[in-house]
Amino acid sequence: MMVLALGYFLSAASIQTSFISDPVGPRVFPYLVGSVVMVCAVYMVIKPDPDADWPGVSMALHMAVALAVLVGYALVIRPLGFIFPTIVAAGVLSYLISPRPGPAMVAGVGLGFGLYGLFALVLGLGLHPLPRALMGN
Repeated sequence: MMVLALGYFLSAASIQTSFISDPVGPRVFPYLVGSVVMVCAVYMVIKPDPDADWPGVSMALHMAVALAVLVGYALVIRPLGFIFPTIVAAGVLSYLISPRPGPAMVAGVGLGFGLYGLFALVLGLGLHPLPRALMGN
């Protein structure tokens, strides 16, 4: 975790900023994440859990599927737009947490449209809701 935190710090330091960026800048969030991860890592070194209960093979498989979904999401969000990949990723991750198809689909659709509304309409981020080919771009 300490190496991961140092990676966050190094990647944040390499972020290019322009003179027109907001006062906080894009480096603050990675620095905050890296700081929290570093504090947690130091705490675990100082006071490790003596009775750590390691997850079984089933949980490792769930984590591998979740990692694959998140990597796939990162790869397809640009060409497919924000809403469809978010619906699929949120639905699959929700199903992994609680294997009930109905609520997982509702969570996926709700998060797909809800997060688009929050990020694009409320916060003003320039997200493409649908594939660019469908939107004439």
